[in-house]
Amino acid sequence: MEISAALTRKQELARRNWGRWGGDDERGTLNLLGPAEITAAASLVRLGEALPLAQELDRKTPTPPRRPAPAHFMHRDGGDYLRSGDPPPRAQFSDDSMLLALHTATHVDALAHVWHGEELYNGFSRETVTSTGAHRCGAETLGPIVGRGILLDVATALGADVLPVDHAVRVEDLERCLELAKLELHPADIVLIRTGWWSACAASESTFAREPGPNLDTACWLAEQDIAAVGSDNFALEVLPSGFDEFVFPVHELLLRDCGMPIFEGLALDDLAQRSIYEFMFVAAPLPIVGGTASPLNPLAVI
Repeated sequence: MEISAALTRKQELARRNWGRWGGDDERGTLNLLGPAEITAAASLVRLGEALPLAQELDRKTPTPPRRPAPAHFMHRDGGDYLRSGDPPPRAQFSDDSMLLALHTATHVDALAHVWHGEELYNGFSRETVTSTGAHRCGAETLGPIVGRGILLDVATALGADVLPVDHAVRVEDLERCLELAKLELHPADIVLIRTGWWSACAASESTFAREPGPNLDTACWLAEQDIAAVGSDNFALEVLPSGFDEFVFPVHELLLRDCGMPIFEGLALDDLAQRSIYEFMFVAAPLPIVGGTASPLNPLAVI
């Protein structure tokens, strides 16, 4: 789709869900995940396995240049007892801390993360996001995320281990994935898109500047399916560069701000793909970081 047509489609979806769940709503499309959806997702569990979908966190975790890398500090270890010169007590313990940028590794973007003009999701003022945190649509408002997860393995569907850096994932790519998996997309689904990018590409500054991913037209299509959330195994979900001069992250703007749809980034999806698991119970519990614009995650595919 041409840029002008994609922008027109985006405008038609603008404010799609504003007021849908009330004027004070801060959860957006996660409201679609009610008791019926959770119960249906639980019925997908057959093997009794929980597969983690998160990257490991340490000082070597790939991090964009503008964000600090994770830093892990030990406050107490076995050496502290030796240095004291006293006989060690029967019960000894270790203690540590981690400094972590919230938009690092596997995480979920809260709805306060992106806005344009004067408003973020649901018409809340941009002035609600201050140096003390997001006073609307912060990470603490997301709550548990449980529903039917769908893996759309675009890389494998297109016969690749990893998509080319300039590949914009198209609607027909996602439809091809659904066809190969013999599945249909339903409202309230949680869609995970595999590009192969994160596991295949070395972490470098260019990794965070260019990547394959859904373009704006594809994001519009996903929003029209009324899904609950979307994520991918790359840095920023969407194809980079976006191809738009006026904004760098049009997919973020559409999903987070216009539609109230949380975004998962940095997912580890290779295990699911290698086992050809395309439908599962998805479980994630964002940390209730008051005023946070994102939360680290260890999401699970329960099969």
